[in-house]
Amino acid sequence: MTVNTSRRGFLKGAAAAGAVLVVGLNPQGAVAAGGDAAQINPFVKVGADGRVIAIIKHFEKGQGPATGLSTLIAEEIGVTMDQIDYEFAPSNPELYANLAFGQIQGTGGSTAMANSFMQYRTAGATARAMILEAAASATGAKATDLDIVDGMVTGAGDPVPLGQFVAAAATLEAPVEPILKTPDQWRLIGNPDIRRLDSRIKGNGEAMYAMDVHLPNQMIAMLARPPQTGGLVSSFDDTDAKTIKGFIRAATLPGNGAVAVYAENTWAAIQAREALTVEWDMSNAESRDSSQIKEEIMAALNGEAEFNVLKNEPGPIDQAAQVVEKTFYFPLLAHAAMEPLNCTIEANDDGGITLHDGAQMPTGPHMALSQIFELPMDKVRINTMLAGGSFGRRATPTADYQVEAGLAFVITDRTRPVKLVWSREDDMRGGYYRPAFGHKVRVGLSDAGEIVAWDHRIAGQSIMKGTAFESFAVHDGVDHSSVEGVADTPYTIPGFHVGLTDTKKATSTLWWRSVGHTHTAYAMEVMMDMAARAAGRDPVEFRLAHLGDSADARRKAAVLELAAEKGNWGNAPTGRVQGIAVHKSFGSYVAEVVEISGNANDGVQIEKVTCAVDCGIAVNPDVIKAQIEGGVGYGIGHVMRDEITLTGGVVDQYNFPDYEPLRMRDIGAIETHIVPSAEPPTGIGEPGTPPSAPALANAIAQTGTVVGVLPMINDGVAFA
Repeated sequence: MTVNTSRRGFLKGAAAAGAVLVVGLNPQGAVAAGGDAAQINPFVKVGADGRVIAIIKHFEKGQGPATGLSTLIAEEIGVTMDQIDYEFAPSNPELYANLAFGQIQGTGGSTAMANSFMQYRTAGATARAMILEAAASATGAKATDLDIVDGMVTGAGDPVPLGQFVAAAATLEAPVEPILKTPDQWRLIGNPDIRRLDSRIKGNGEAMYAMDVHLPNQMIAMLARPPQTGGLVSSFDDTDAKTIKGFIRAATLPGNGAVAVYAENTWAAIQAREALTVEWDMSNAESRDSSQIKEEIMAALNGEAEFNVLKNEPGPIDQAAQVVEKTFYFPLLAHAAMEPLNCTIEANDDGGITLHDGAQMPTGPHMALSQIFELPMDKVRINTMLAGGSFGRRATPTADYQVEAGLAFVITDRTRPVKLVWSREDDMRGGYYRPAFGHKVRVGLSDAGEIVAWDHRIAGQSIMKGTAFESFAVHDGVDHSSVEGVADTPYTIPGFHVGLTDTKKATSTLWWRSVGHTHTAYAMEVMMDMAARAAGRDPVEFRLAHLGDSADARRKAAVLELAAEKGNWGNAPTGRVQGIAVHKSFGSYVAEVVEISGNANDGVQIEKVTCAVDCGIAVNPDVIKAQIEGGVGYGIGHVMRDEITLTGGVVDQYNFPDYEPLRMRDIGAIETHIVPSAEPPTGIGEPGTPPSAPALANAIAQTGTVVGVLPMINDGVAFA
């Protein structure tokens, strides 16, 4: 098991094998380079052997930044993808901040490529310029006459491996404004044949996930948590647990939030935890049923909205020629990543600690562990590992599971590493769900079938309020994540009004793949289809007619038209019908055509999904297609049959048998088409999810059932 080293440490190791050039941006944002990594923010490291290493500041949960950011550096330096490796950056928000988040290091909001595109290209171009300058000095040629192609310096006689000039390059001053390659010079960016750098190690089992960490003499810790949100430990009896072979001890965590069971291995920890007898204090715990939560949301929709989001009044709906209306309900949803939550903490020889974790937002746990252990930040190190999925669950404002691990470790004598493991059941019942929401929409149409007014009411549980993100995510009382995708729609809608009401949280709420767009896209796009049918117009033509001539609207229209063309819109094979939806999220535009056979009563079979995406410059087309496919599957799989329900405040679901993810049989084929673009890259990890569910719903509506209550099986839809 490799552990995290300091920036000075990895330079020392590289120097032992020969000269090394490290390039990045210093804390003031200026390009810097040299051999002293303690003073710079290294994004790229080049060894004397010519091997390039990209230092990746975003964690890898399967969405592809390790490949994408490495592609940018390889392109600008002039090496092949076979000549570059990657390492994850240490936790240091001053140096590795996500430029979209401020002074926070983290991955989320589909920002990895968008915020790093110029940063990593500049780092690669800087390394290239310095190597060429060193080569020019050595050969007597002009640097402008030299080039680096496939790792070889060319233009001064026989090609020479770039590694021969690394030592001299490391002594040079970095250029202030390195020259970036132009799109016509790109060989890697946009190349559809480039494959992921981590495919081989994931295929042969070499990949190290957080769950794979096994340190010498480590203990496994599993927690007995209260069955209801807000419960506390009153007391526990571990008499029976002591009979389990491998059991070490049990202890109440500081704060009385759980009982930690320590054992020599995971199975012993599971058995010992089951043998505990715990008395819980439920006086302040959640006790509502899901039916009550839904009733509260529906009541809020029918009452006066708490916030007038757009600060206007709805248009004259009651005077419209006809009114189309629908109420929607979206339940709590679990993230259900394949790798359950886990992390490992160990003590360092210098008195500090190291956290081994698939750390999505390392700044949060870094600060939390610093407080728990009363250590300065530089004594807390985070070794970011691969993560087996997340969909947002590994990025909590409270750093919940890392804090649990810290508390479980701090109350030991710290001589043995502690590995915290959540079981699948812990993960499913552990809270931090996509919040429940309701929408009530009324659309007024003219005699000509044009929208004249749209009144959209939303009620649900705020994600951002009460968290460290409230100051920049909540304005005038409105949590933007509750209304995104509605309040900022690219559609041109006269008399458009949006009302929002916050309701009481039943559990800890959290962003879930595509956050608010998971429910807002559904409501918007199902209503657009309903309005089109009421107006007697084609759904594609109707949408295009309500898009203006802004750049935003034109890009949305382009993906809509491309999806319709490639999906053979309006010409479904005999026995099949189609539905369409289009949505903008995280700066990207995605349209999808879902083709189904069967019907809601006898069983729906999803035959094909055709997607069109505009995410700006397509750095890695293969990764983009994979992310769209994954987003489609994630969105459709959940709306078909999944929900988290509560009985007396206790989560009913426990594992995949009663929270079934998408199965291979559920979708026949997914086809993705990428719109060529010269715009800066935008998000891709999440935008495939929002339009997938409404496109499916709009296809099912062609058979006579307009689905308003999710999951669809709760609204009378059967699946083949």
